[in-house]
Amino acid sequence: MNTPAGAGGPAGNGEVLPPTLTTTVPKEFVHRASVAEVLLTDWARVEESRFKVAAQWPRGHSFFTAVDGCHDPLIAAETIRQTGILLAHAEFGVPLGHHLLVEDLDVQVTPAHVRVGLVPATLDIDVRCSQIRRRRNGALNGCRITVEIYREGRPAATGGGSFTVIAPAVYQRLRAGRPPSNRPRIPAQSAPQPPHSVGRTAPMDVVLSPTGRPGRWHLRADTRHPVLFDHPVDHVPGMVLLEAARQATAATLARACLPLALTSRFLRYVELDTPCTIEAHRTTPPHPGHPESVQITALQTGTPVFHSTVTMAPHTP
Repeated sequence: MNTPAGAGGPAGNGEVLPPTLTTTVPKEFVHRASVAEVLLTDWARVEESRFKVAAQWPRGHSFFTAVDGCHDPLIAAETIRQTGILLAHAEFGVPLGHHLLVEDLDVQVTPAHVRVGLVPATLDIDVRCSQIRRRRNGALNGCRITVEIYREGRPAATGGGSFTVIAPAVYQRLRAGRPPSNRPRIPAQSAPQPPHSVGRTAPMDVVLSPTGRPGRWHLRADTRHPVLFDHPVDHVPGMVLLEAARQATAATLARACLPLALTSRFLRYVELDTPCTIEAHRTTPPHPGHPESVQITALQTGTPVFHSTVTMAPHTP
């Protein structure tokens, strides 16, 4: 892995070597179009199925904004997502152009160690791969990653997820009859839920629209959003669903605070051109000073397509 920037050292002849510079990993390795959205900076294999990955979280981000003075836990979820994709391509030989279908993703944060500081958060990530599945030709078919994220040696977050690799030809068969990513059929955008009611400040960042029924919203997937839709896709990205879960939780609890944990399962592709309903209900009764959890389900044509449980930090008046 790279030596930290500025850490030059003496050469054998007594001369000082120039510092090793920090850069991001190739954006193609994490399925991002914008270099600004790449969070990972380096990686190395430690053992056959264990890796070290380096990352950085900016002090400020246009979408992953600070929550109660802490880095947004969804940036940790995005870090986990990028880590799995990076290792699939860079270490397991999955060709660029193949699709990775995320089946589940979870993240838990330690608030004391994710506070926004005076410099960007430099992170060391320990990754273990398990349940590695290969095809008869040896190509990776899928696996599970377990992730521990450290900041200055302290545990900042943990989590993981599993994914399946899908070749382009297979993906085309799976998505037969759907509009291509560069020509999706997108319905007119409905009015957003008031931003303050879902823990947001900008209407463009709101992914829920009111239905007039408590605990129920329409999913609002605006393909013009520069972060949630970093590049054209033919379905709703998983990060949009995670954000919908977080916003539905804030609306259900009538307060926006730090999510301590998110566990999610992606059951089906969520179509861009079909109405999607987000439903939420508490799983724990209100109890002052204790975390509260909310269960979220996304449905299309009456079928569950996504489940998530979000646990929020205790309310502090």
